[in-house]
Amino acid sequence: MMKIGVISDTHISDRSRDIPQEILDAFKDVDMIIHAGDLVELAVLEKLKKVCSNVKAVWGNMDPEEVKKALPEKQILKVGSHKIAVMHGYGAPNKLIDLLMSVFKNDSVDLIIFGHAHYSVNEKREGILFFNPGSATDKIFSAYNSFGIIEINDEIKARIIKL
Repeated sequence: MMKIGVISDTHISDRSRDIPQEILDAFKDVDMIIHAGDLVELAVLEKLKKVCSNVKAVWGNMDPEEVKKALPEKQILKVGSHKIAVMHGYGAPNKLIDLLMSVFKNDSVDLIIFGHAHYSVNEKREGILFFNPGSATDKIFSAYNSFGIIEINDEIKARIIKL
């Protein structure tokens, strides 16, 4: 089994000074961390690598040029027999799932991890699990901050953890 910690929209130090300690503690026993964009500072990756050396990330719409040069806009990861797509997303939050379905339509993915909306999503549509961990630091569109844990073996089990 692989256990993945998922975080997005940290906006360090734009909207918050640091990643909440509760998230860092939870990520100490994961096999991989995926950041779904809007880090704002690359130092976020170094902080995450201190708790888990296997960190994957994509850039988001609020990331500066320095971050966009260091990270891809989207990526597809293979975990066991599953394909995981990761992309921050852009545009209207209520159109994100449609956008992501279109972007990854020819990739036969099982799971799409995204950010941007600042609220959590954990729903299956047309056989694909769409997972947004919500924002770890910002409550502009949600009543709570959150992150995610995904466990993958024969099947994918994903959960949102509210702070």
